[in-house]
Formats: sequence, C-alpha cells, structure tokens
Amino acid sequence: MTPELLPFLGRAAVLQMLAFEAYSRIVADVPDLAIKDAVAQSAGAALSRHEGLVAEIRRRGDDPIEVMQPFADVAARLSGVITGEDWRESLLGAFVAFGLLDDFFIRLAEGLPGDFGPRAAQLLSTTTGEDATVRVLRAAIEQDRTLPSLLAMWGRRLVGDTLLVARAALHVTGNVENDELRIEPVLTELIAAHTRRMDELGLTS
Repeated sequence: MTPELLPFLGRAAVLQMLAFEAYSRIVADVPDLAIKDAVAQSAGAALSRHEGLVAEIRRRGDDPIEVMQPFADVAARLSGVITGEDWRESLLGAFVAFGLLDDFFIRLAEGLPGDFGPRAAQLLSTTTGEDATVRVLRAAIEQDRTLPSLLAMWGRRLVGDTLLVARAALHVTGNVENDELRIEPVLTELIAAHTRRMDELGLTS
C-alpha cells in the first residue's frame, strides 16, 4: 500500500507544512499568552518534522518544491476542512486531523525501502506539543459546559474528511475487493488511535 519513496516524502512534507500553518494561525488568534505558548510547541514540532522530510528529499538530490507541488491542492482543501468557527474548534481540528495523518504515515513508512522506513517513523513520531494541546483543550472544555458536545460533533465530522486524505496516499492495485481487504485493518487502527485521543479529552468519538 505504500507509495514510492518520493511521493511519500512529498505528501508527508506538505502535510507537515500545513500542520505548522494551522497551529501558527491558532497562535495568532488566541489572546492568552499561556495558550499561545502551548500551541506554539505543536507548531514548532510540525515545522521540525517538515524540515526533516525536506532534508531527506534534498539528500536524494531532488528539489523539495517539485516533489511537494503535486500534493499542494490536497493540503489546501484539508486546510479549509479543519478550520473551525473559533480557535477551540480549529485546535481540535488540527489535533484530530494531524494526529490521524501522523499515525497513518508512520504505518505507511513500514513499507518503505531500505533504512528510511525506521527513520521516517521516528521522525513522524515526535509528539512535542501534544500534551500541551491536550491541556489547553481540557481547560477550555472545563470552562464551557456547551463545548463538549460541540467539539465531539466537530471531531466526528473531521474523521471522514481526514481519512479521505489518507486513502488518497495509498498505492492501490485496482482490484477493489482486494484493496479494501488490505486497507481496512489500517483504517481500523487509525480509528482506534483517534478514539483514544478523544477519550483523553473526555470527548466521545
């Protein structure tokens, strides 16, 4: 199911850039300095992952922009999907979508050739900022009794759109039945990980 190495790198690098942009917008939107600092950690982690993937593209003698360009439209569409009505929805959107996609690309990395698979998995496994994001969302939920139901509904909406982005990265054979049998276990793992994240926030998935 894993695509060729350069498409993997290009798509993953674009998505990490998008994560950096999404978290950075939230930093700009919130008035509270402590929240800005917490969310900035997630932005910094995404930027670090992006730079690591770009460095790998350059190491192979390719132009990162050319490798990433085919996936720019997908990233732009996802950006519109995960942007909420306020910073709290947008933060959950980033937390849910990029958490799912990081899990997915770590899983895909197992099929990459040579020694890059373990390196990619290690790079994408960096969770710096995730704990701070969870604390911010928990605090927001505790302060607003109407928020849990709204965020739970928002989280459920995000999953389907994010999984479409994930599926688009898969190498399929054209045999629909066989492809679905291979894809289903991966998607099941992603949903389970998503459920754990929502549980950590005290939200139903």
